[in-house]
Amino acid sequence: MSDYQKMIASQPYDCMAPELDMMRRETARLYRRFNRTEEEEEQQILLRQLIGELADNAFICPPFYCTYGRHTSLGRGTYINMGATILDNAPVRIGANVMIGPNVQIYTAAHALDADARIDGVETALPVTIEDRVWIGGGAILLPGVTIGREAIVGAGSVVTKDVPAGARVVGNPARILPKKQERPDS
Repeated sequence: MSDYQKMIASQPYDCMAPELDMMRRETARLYRRFNRTEEEEEQQILLRQLIGELADNAFICPPFYCTYGRHTSLGRGTYINMGATILDNAPVRIGANVMIGPNVQIYTAAHALDADARIDGVETALPVTIEDRVWIGGGAILLPGVTIGREAIVGAGSVVTKDVPAGARVVGNPARILPKKQERPDS
C-alpha cells in the first residue's frame, strides 16, 4: 500500500514520501496562481482544477491555502472568506450554504506524538465534515476528525477538538457548547 493510500485510509503514513511531496508541490503551484489572479472567471477555472468537488455558487476568497485540494468538497452556496487554510490530507467535506470566516484553519493531519516517529515523518489524517448551513467564525481552528453538525455555529477564534452537535453554538479553546437561552413567556 502506498503512502498516499495509507493517508486516505487514515492509517499512519510517511508525510515526507516523494509521491506526496510531488502532489503538494503541484497543489501549491495552483493555489499560488489562484491567489495572484484578479479575474473572478479565471479564479473559478483554477478552483475547479484545485478543489475535488466545487458545487454551483461555491466560492473561496483569496488568499487560500491547502495541502492537496483534491480531497476537499464544497457544497452549493458555500462561501470561504480570505486566508483560509485547509490541510486536506484526509477528506474535508463542507456542505451547502456554509459560511466560513477569514483565517479559518481546517486540519485533517496530525503528527505522531512520539518524538522519534514524528521526526521520521509519521502522520495520520482523519476526515473533517462540516454539515449544511454552518457558520464558522473568523480565526477558528477545526482539528482532525471533527464533525460540525447542521446549522451549528463556531465562534470566532474557537478551537474545535471534538464533534459539534447540530444546531449547537460553541466558543473557546477548547470549544465548548453554550447553553441555549431560555425563552421568556409573553406577558
